[in-house]
Amino acid sequence: MTLPLVTGIDGSEASLTAADWAVDEAARHGLALRLVHASRWERYERAASHGHDRPAGRVLAENLVATAAERAGRRHPEVKITTDVVPDDAADALLHASDDAFALVTGARGRGELKGMLLGSVGLAVAARAHCPVIVVRGDQECLAGARKRILLGAGEPATGAEAVRFAFREAEARGCPLDVVRAWRCPAHESADDPALANEPVRRHEERASALLDALLREAAADHPGVRVRAVTVEGPAHSVLVRRSEAADLVIVGARRRHGRLGLQLGRVNHTLLHHAHCPVAVVPQAV
Repeated sequence: MTLPLVTGIDGSEASLTAADWAVDEAARHGLALRLVHASRWERYERAASHGHDRPAGRVLAENLVATAAERAGRRHPEVKITTDVVPDDAADALLHASDDAFALVTGARGRGELKGMLLGSVGLAVAARAHCPVIVVRGDQECLAGARKRILLGAGEPATGAEAVRFAFREAEARGCPLDVVRAWRCPAHESADDPALANEPVRRHEERASALLDALLREAAADHPGVRVRAVTVEGPAHSVLVRRSEAADLVIVGARRRHGRLGLQLGRVNHTLLHHAHCPVAVVPQAV
């Protein structure tokens, strides 16, 4: 069974923008779209409801998702759209929905979040803990419309990046655009300072290692998707800065993250956090089970 794309709806402009992006994405991949609204209306209104009256919170929630579904349907009539209203915390509801989702799409900020916030609490929570890829929709209209015709993949270690690589190749294939792959590397200062006469040797060694890891990481997926044009490079510098800068020319930036078993779920590192807060286009965080 093909899993649907899931997106959270709370009535905010950010969530409607995310729903627009999600229905475009569903159309590209031939997926159904599930719109989910969650709130605690049931907890606060159960005692106040009388007889068979429907709680006002429930009515409002149903109107929100119905309006979003109508908007998405006008945008892509061919996409099958379903809606769900869940009496739960938004992050918990979306995390539960992620168990049966191709990917989870959320806005950068939710309703009631502070205007100056770069990323809302729900977006951060689901990106850190969801069982499927999470796309946080951010950026300007050009990238949201896919006008830059470029997907960017931040190539990490094999332990964290294999699923992200497969996701990136599928995405580039569905969009018919090139896939830019960047592997950032750094040479510790103490290695090149020990012997000035051999200063370039450690640099060359780190660069060659980055190239070898990049080749190994891409080999299988590239063979499975021969029609995808790949532009792979290694770049000296901190990965978070390199990827934020290069995201200005991309429609989507994709990074992997290692899932650690335990109470806290997936742990997001510095690269993931920085991109989720500062990238110039939507960010996909793809978990890698270990």
